[in-house]
Order: sequence, then structure tokens, then C-alpha cells
Amino acid sequence: MKKFKLTPLAAVSLMLSASALAQQTSTPALPEIMVTASPIIESNNVDNFSGFTTRVTAAQVRELGALDLAAALRMTPGVQISRYNEVGSYSGSEGGTVYIRGMGVSRPGSEIKTYLDGLPVYMGIWGHPLMDLLPLNGVQSIDIQKGAQPQVSGNNFGAIHLSSKKASKDGLSAEALVSLGSFGTQTAQVHLLGKKEGLDVMLAAGHVSSNGDRSNSDGSLSNATGRIGLQLNNAWSVGASFLAVNNEVGDPGHNLYPTSFGGAMIAGAFAQSNGVARNDSKTNMLAVSVNHLHGDWRGELKVYENQGHNDLRNDPTWGTFKTSFKMSGIRWKEAFTPWAGGAVTAGADHENVQGVVEGPHVGGSMGAQGSADIPAFKLTSAHVGFSQQVNVSAGWVMVPSLGVRLYDSNIYASRSAPHVGVSLVSEKLTVYANHAKGILYPGAETYSLTKAMPFAFASGSGWNTLVPTENTHQEVGVKWDMAHGTHLDASVFDDLISKRYTWSGFNMSASGAWVNTYPDYRIRGAELSLKHQVNAQWSVFGGVTLLDPSISNLPYAPQTSVSVGVAGRVQAYRLNLDAQHQTGMFSQRQDRGLGDNNPQAVGAFTVANARIARPMASLGKQGEVFAAINNIFDASYQYNAGYPMPGRNVRIGLMAGF
Repeated sequence: MKKFKLTPLAAVSLMLSASALAQQTSTPALPEIMVTASPIIESNNVDNFSGFTTRVTAAQVRELGALDLAAALRMTPGVQISRYNEVGSYSGSEGGTVYIRGMGVSRPGSEIKTYLDGLPVYMGIWGHPLMDLLPLNGVQSIDIQKGAQPQVSGNNFGAIHLSSKKASKDGLSAEALVSLGSFGTQTAQVHLLGKKEGLDVMLAAGHVSSNGDRSNSDGSLSNATGRIGLQLNNAWSVGASFLAVNNEVGDPGHNLYPTSFGGAMIAGAFAQSNGVARNDSKTNMLAVSVNHLHGDWRGELKVYENQGHNDLRNDPTWGTFKTSFKMSGIRWKEAFTPWAGGAVTAGADHENVQGVVEGPHVGGSMGAQGSADIPAFKLTSAHVGFSQQVNVSAGWVMVPSLGVRLYDSNIYASRSAPHVGVSLVSEKLTVYANHAKGILYPGAETYSLTKAMPFAFASGSGWNTLVPTENTHQEVGVKWDMAHGTHLDASVFDDLISKRYTWSGFNMSASGAWVNTYPDYRIRGAELSLKHQVNAQWSVFGGVTLLDPSISNLPYAPQTSVSVGVAGRVQAYRLNLDAQHQTGMFSQRQDRGLGDNNPQAVGAFTVANARIARPMASLGKQGEVFAAINNIFDASYQYNAGYPMPGRNVRIGLMAGF
């Protein structure tokens, strides 16, 4: 049967038609009129240092029907995703991850880092995010840090920050969600919030599983997270939190090759497999915190330890390869107002990463299983920033800012990352500009790769003589309340990447070495988004991202990507429609091996989805029954060459709470 193709124009027409319907439909009064949440994203924000972030809240996650972090961000302007399966991410590379404006494609290592409540959660040994280690249940908001922002976080060129839910008033509340869908997809999630007399608690647990639409494309994600906080007095409070995650995901394999086809890989050590690989990941994190609030001076100190693993079985490149990691550290920050209109932020971060790798060549014997301890990679950074509000005229305030983050490593050279910014702010218009230096340190991945593939490195491999990669980030933008209920955000940006660290021996000549000689390259682009609140019950959103990298085949950097969404009510039903279009792009990863940037092209696609919910007072304030239809028009598309995404599929469920 010929599949219906939805063009970009048709997608936009679909959304505008729904918006028109919203204005023409006479809906009866509901028991409680609620302003409809914005579809796709909650807001774009500019901080006191003119840094730009996009926020997605639990409301958008729910209405998008997202089962994992990549799905929650797939429509966000400036964000691209990769994935193999309906549920779960295979390893931390193209099997399921998130990219920001062309950043995050380098492997091993990554320019993008992920955080939960300000604490790093990612694969410490290989230096890149693992999406499955970051559950969505119990999360209140997701902030996407676009570009280098040393005042927010260090050792990255962009970041994703998850914030847990927290009770805002005394009492006890709980929500539970269950759903069933195509491919045997099942979801069960619950979270509990409570607060009384200075004590607040949060506990969330969830399980998501699916058989997938292809053989070996199943995924199973189990997680639990919690927090307890105690207000000691008017100024001081303490807290403790935990995160426990256990996942297993299959790799369905490239659809152009047969299952378990033969072929030499890694110098003939084992036969290449296809469509039979498995990946399991696990992490357990504990953290304690101390907070204070003295007038306009507030601060926080967190100490954490995170242990986990990411193990591969029958992987086409690595065979059976196991990686265990341990991350520990301290995060401290302070913010205060020393004089009228002035603001100062300061703090320090310390991170210690170590672990063990075990694989078919580790230890030096070709094909023989061995293991190696990964020594401690320690990185400390201290930062300080200043901003000042200056009244320049009636109705206008100028906010200049500057700051610096200083780095010290136990292996690599010290570096500094300055940043400057300025914003002009009025009641309806904000114009901002920022210039920042991003610093990305080589991590444990450099040493680990020399142990994983010892036959491809010279004795002096240079892993400990590298210098950090740098990103010179510049951005200019506007935030404009055009009319009542209508808001426009627009920005242009330029990122110059220099001193990218790479491995010069991908020909496996036993002469490989780590170097910083990769040519400089740029990623220029623009973002535009428009939110319009039609009335109290209907809202629409549209976003466009344009990317122009100087590397012609940079993965996950489509020239144009568009996302549109409509959210509203028709009588007693809540309706959400969304559609995504992007031009053709390259997929796979940008390996650290010189000359090995060999991504494969995937075609342009447009995908539309819908979700309809019926609020049910008998199920509580947030209670509802819902149905979601993904890929409404059964489009053929893929994020990775050889990995087609599922066709039209359905999920039904209910949410209850008190």
C-alpha cells in the first residue's frame, strides 16, 4: 500500500485549520477553566548574563506523549535526536541521544552534558550522555542550554538540565499513569509529593517497556528517584536524594544487512553481527545538600557519588564489551546582590571519574577478553560572574555582564573561559547579545580507547598530552511580546570549534596517537519561534531552526527543521496536534578518528502526531483518559541510515491523582 506523505505545507495547514476550529467551535463551560499550556515548549529564557535557554515542562512532556528524554525534546527548536527503537536508547551514540545545534556528535566524548538537579549524570568513562539514565517521571522541567554558558555549567558546549518536582504547598499529592500501545508498549509511572512543617519529600518510580516494531528492537526501562528536604530554620535547610536506574535495550540492526552476517571487524578478532546486539545500563546515585537563604543571598552545596555501567553484548563493533564507571564530586554555588541593581554569582565544581573496561582486546591480547582499570580523571573549576541593571531611559533597562570560569585538571593544562553579555530590556521587548568561550576537556575516553584497541595505538599515544577543545560562541537575539498572547523569539548564533582532539591512527597501523590537529570549523545558524494564545483554551506554536555548518557532512545538522503544535479543548476533550519537518541530513557519529567522519545520508521527512484526552473528575484533579496516535499519516522516515522508525501506532491510557 502506498504511504501517504505529509508535506511541510500540509503540516502547517493542518495546524492552522485546528486553530481556526478552535475559534469557531462553541464549547460548553467546563467545571474549571484552565489556560491551555503551550505546546512543544513552555518558554525561551534569557538570564542575567544574556544566556539563552529553552524550557520544556512536565505539561509538554505529557501532551507530546513522550516515553523518554529524546522523545520529549524531539520537537524542541535547535534540538535533533537519534534513535533505533520505540523505547530506549542503544548505548550513548546514534542508538539514542540528543544534539543541540550540531553539537554532541563527537564520539567518544561529547560536547553535550546532562544533569539532574545540577548534578552530572552521563557515561563518565566514555564522556557522553546516556539518555536512559535520565528518567522523565518525577521531572518538573527540562532546560536546554544552547551554546557555551560558563556561568551555568562548565566543560561543555551545551547542556540539558533536568529539575525534579517539589511540593509547593503543605499537603500530600500523588499521580499515577498507566498506558498500553502498539508493539506491546506498556507504561506505569507514579510519583508522590508531600510537604509539612519544613519537611518535603518526593518519590517517583516508573517502568516502560516495548517489544518494538522490528526484531530485537525491544526496550525495558526501570527507574526510581526520590528526595527528602528539611528546613532547619529560617535560613538553613538540608536534603538528600537518590537515583536508581536499570535498563535493557536491543539493537534491531541495519535493515540492509541480514541478521548476524559475517565479516571481519576490529582486525578480524570476531565476526560482525547485525540485529542481535544487546545493551544494558545501570546507575545508582546518592547526593546530600546544604542550602541557605539570608535575604538576597542564597547558596547551595551538593556532594554526590554515582556508580553504574553500560555493557554491550554481540555488538557489531565491540562484541561483548563492559564499562563500569564511578563519578563523584562537589557542586557549590552562591548568588547575592552586593549593591542596588547588581548581582554576583560564584561557585566551584569538582568532578572525579574512574572505572573499568573489559573487552575482547583489553590488556593487549588480540581477541582475548581482558580488563583494565581507568585511572582517576579529576577536573576542578571555579567561576564568578557580575551583572548590573542600569536604567538608561524611561521604560528601558540595560543589563551588562561579565565573568570567567577557571579550570584545573590533574592531567591536562589549566584553562579559562570568559563570558560577556548585554541585554536591553523593556516591558515588551528584550534584545540580547552574548560572547562566551566554551572549554571541553579530554576525559577518560582518551585513555580508555587506548586500552580497548591497544593494537591501534603507539606506545606514546599522547592521550595525556592533549589540550582542551575550545568553542567561541556568539549569539544575538530578541524576545518580543508582539501583542496580547503573542510572543516571538529570534536569534542568530555562530560557534567556532578549534583544537578538537582526535585519534590519528584509524587505519589501525599501531601508530595511532591522540592529537589536536583537526581543522577548525564553524556552525552558524538561526532560530525563530512564535507562540500565540488564541484564547484561554487554545494555543499554537511554531519553530524553525536553520543550520549552516562548514563541515558539509556534519551529522544531525539538517539545513532546516520545523516544528508546529496546537493545543486546546473541544467540548470536554483536550486535543494536542504536533508535526515535525526537517530536510535531509547526515546521520551516524563524527568519530574522533581523523578521516573517519563518514556519516550516511537520510532523507527529508515530515511526521505528525495527535493526542486526545478526556478529563475525569473521578480520577482526581489531573485525572484523565487519553489516546495518542503517533505518525498519523504512516510516513516512512528515519533518524539513522538503515534504522526506519515505526509506522502509525497507537497508545491508550489513563492518569489518576489526588
